[in-house]
Amino acid sequence: MTLTAGEVVRVDPRRDDRWRELALSASGGPFVSPPWIRALCATYGFTPTARIALDAGGEPAAGLAWIPVSDARGRRVCSLPFSDWADPIMPDAATWNALTADVLAPGERFSVRCSKDSVPLQDARLEVVDESVRQGCRLDVPVPELYERIGSAARRSITRSERRGVRIEIDTGLDGVRRFHRLQVALRKVKFRMLAQPVEFFERIWEAFAPEQGVTTMLAYPPGDAEPVAGVVFLRWNGALYAKFMASLPGSLDDRPNDALYWAGIRWAAQQGLRTVDWGISGLDQPGLQRFKRKYSTHESRVVTLRSRGEPSPAEIEVGSTLNAITLLLTEDSVPDEVTARAGAELYHYFC
Repeated sequence: MTLTAGEVVRVDPRRDDRWRELALSASGGPFVSPPWIRALCATYGFTPTARIALDAGGEPAAGLAWIPVSDARGRRVCSLPFSDWADPIMPDAATWNALTADVLAPGERFSVRCSKDSVPLQDARLEVVDESVRQGCRLDVPVPELYERIGSAARRSITRSERRGVRIEIDTGLDGVRRFHRLQVALRKVKFRMLAQPVEFFERIWEAFAPEQGVTTMLAYPPGDAEPVAGVVFLRWNGALYAKFMASLPGSLDDRPNDALYWAGIRWAAQQGLRTVDWGISGLDQPGLQRFKRKYSTHESRVVTLRSRGEPSPAEIEVGSTLNAITLLLTEDSVPDEVTARAGAELYHYFC
């Protein structure tokens, strides 16, 4: 078929080569990539859709991916669920309007998390409902200079961790993400009274990114301990390293395992010839986390969550309230971690 200028095609972003090309562009990223979307959909039973605008030569010029969801909370469209950000790949508002005409039709519930300078922020049909800080470190100088650049406070913490005998293990296999998941279940339960995503999601992410050596788990262990006290799961995409999941047990922080992990991530990424480490997002209500990441960052920006204007339905409010109550019950200290983990596997898909 001959493609004409301005043509819009509907594709499956899990498999389409043109979508992959967009995800590898400067405006793309890991959370719009085919492996990420495959992992999401395989875990939660989602069916994704994407629209691509083609240029005069039939090459992909812009695109938007989304997932329709219909459950007890109602019908809604997410672009894309459980992603730190998923910027629509758009040159201008006209292209955005052309690709979202029916997705953002009156009565449709639509949400997207994107950079604050992204095109969707101009759309009057959407309003900002949340904002986060995104931080990262450019790897544009040799490792010794990177060490000097992180600052004296960070260097002292790294030295303290080394003296305490904290060791970092780097694991590119499936066992590493499973070990990290146990750590995350415990952290989210104890510190935040929240459920964790199912271990299947972590396994699916590993399966999707592993052919491209795209998942690296780093775990921090105190001397003599067989279980980690802190960890990071990194995704590697298009020359950058992304810290997608991070967790540490509150009682272990005196040994500075997080500082050891961040510095290990920077050194490893530099050795791999990558151009940056992205530390992900922190909520505006997490100033402590922002300060910590800032020690290891050279730049930061804002990410916003946009949602269709209008009030949620009574059913959405009721189900949301019930889910919050159930979550608090299933994250009490008396509940075994195994039960909390199983609850996350059963309920987490409602949180998108």
